[in-house]
Amino acid sequence: MRVIAGTARRLLLKAPPGKNTRPTSDITKETLFNIINERLYQARFLDLFAGSGAIGIEALSRGAREAVFVEKSAEALSCISYNLKHTRLDRYATILKMEVIKAVKILSDNTDTDSAFDIIFLDPPYNKGLEAECLQLLIHSSTLIIIEADKALNAALFEDCWNIIKIKEYKNNKHIFLSRRQV
Repeated sequence: MRVIAGTARRLLLKAPPGKNTRPTSDITKETLFNIINERLYQARFLDLFAGSGAIGIEALSRGAREAVFVEKSAEALSCISYNLKHTRLDRYATILKMEVIKAVKILSDNTDTDSAFDIIFLDPPYNKGLEAECLQLLIHSSTLIIIEADKALNAALFEDCWNIIKIKEYKNNKHIFLSRRQV
């Protein structure tokens, strides 16, 4: 696993051992960032269920001004910290060691959710319903939200409150791009 482009291009990243994290493949990451490239420069990026931190680090490497990483696993947090130092992007990052749901509640309470982040990326464990739970807490956010999900997840579940901007399917998973539905 490596950084694809930007200031940290080609640097290798560590991933937590075991199967608790699913590192995003280089081709999937490249496609994702090609899609969001125009929104990325100077963006505030929120990486929920951050794992190794590879997505948030890629965002920083490509010009995001700041990234907040939320993760509860000690092994994953160690990797995020190492990867940020290794890429020399640590000064642009904040790491929150906590459950994602708790972090989203805290971030929502402490900031104006409409302007807190430009891009929110969620990569929760598959098939646990955490996408919907997070989206319920982000209902007042007007930012771009991207969910990395199992290919079988029915995106129509989110259509009551969210506009589905795009769905990009890959071999085993997909990215769902959402914006808040205007009332």
